[in-house]
Amino acid sequence: MKKRFTEEQIIGILKEAEAGAKVAELCRKHSISDATYYNWKAKFGGMTVSDAQRLKALEAENARLKRLLAESMLDNAALKDIVGRKW
Repeated sequence: MKKRFTEEQIIGILKEAEAGAKVAELCRKHSISDATYYNWKAKFGGMTVSDAQRLKALEAENARLKRLLAESMLDNAALKDIVGRKW
């Protein structure tokens, strides 16, 4: 899925709101919904650009580790199934 906004842009929009801009005006200006703004605020609120990049890297690493764990569990289950059979 292609995202329309980068983390830097999202944090910039949130900084505009912190500076005093109204949420409704910001949403109209950037063509986003109020729900999108509040989701961004929940995820990126109070972060800097470097924090957001670190979060993205950690999420990618976490996904990779989960995939490795799932594969090893599948291998383990297959080995247990083979050992449990009678020849």
